[in-house]
Amino acid sequence: MSIPLYLVDAFTAHPFAGNPAAICLLSAPRDAGWMQNVAAEMNLSETAFLVPADEGFDLRWFTPTVEVDLCGHATLASAHVLWETGRLPADADARFHTRSGLLTARRDGEWIELDFPAYPAELVSPPPDVLAGLGVEPVAVSLARDGHNHVVELASEAAVRALEPDFTRFRRLETGVIATARGDDPGVDFVSRYFASAFGIDEDPATGSTHCVLGPYWQKRLGKSELRARQISARGGELRVRVEGDRTAIAGQAVTVLGGELVDVPQTAPACPTPALGR
Repeated sequence: MSIPLYLVDAFTAHPFAGNPAAICLLSAPRDAGWMQNVAAEMNLSETAFLVPADEGFDLRWFTPTVEVDLCGHATLASAHVLWETGRLPADADARFHTRSGLLTARRDGEWIELDFPAYPAELVSPPPDVLAGLGVEPVAVSLARDGHNHVVELASEAAVRALEPDFTRFRRLETGVIATARGDDPGVDFVSRYFASAFGIDEDPATGSTHCVLGPYWQKRLGKSELRARQISARGGELRVRVEGDRTAIAGQAVTVLGGELVDVPQTAPACPTPALGR
């Protein structure tokens, strides 16, 4: 039996930009080790696995090395595939049961809006490898309340673009590192790059879950709750962010670039890594 599999570029309106995610549509739950093997085979920052459930879909996310608790771009890509393939009516919200609770997605014209948690950040003295790995002097360093990411504010967008991180140092961390600054473009409130070496990805192209932290961070800094964001990786990503109390609405677009079938070859899976980290 073969399994439908799609490759979707998320947080972009154009193919070959944004963040690619593999979306695997399962008819029944599968073993975590098998899913980890598929994610390693896809070798993308995330592979999402969807199983029909009561009032929605069960959703799990895997990097090539670990299962994670939260992933924005693969959730957006999952909703896009469900609507595009007719598995979900065009006017219905997508409901996902995840390790981070119930997450929803709705269509807003050409955009898809995700309802995610908000994770405020608090000023901290970071581990030495955070700043040494970036090699720059920060404006401020904070730690997200969920404990998964350090937020490093830099003086300018140019400083964020110019970063050449020492990923060897970042691999010694237990957190990701978000570098961010105010945007230069009048239509962009803030920019960011995300270094997730601790989770098996040196730089993630466009990341939804980091904006659960960046939304509240820049809401406080800029005094506004509706924000436009740009992730300035090599592929780039465009996002809309709205902070509403303890929730963050994160919106983006998505494009399917590949559709096919995964051959369901039985195999003995290696032990699945145990860390469950936010992305």
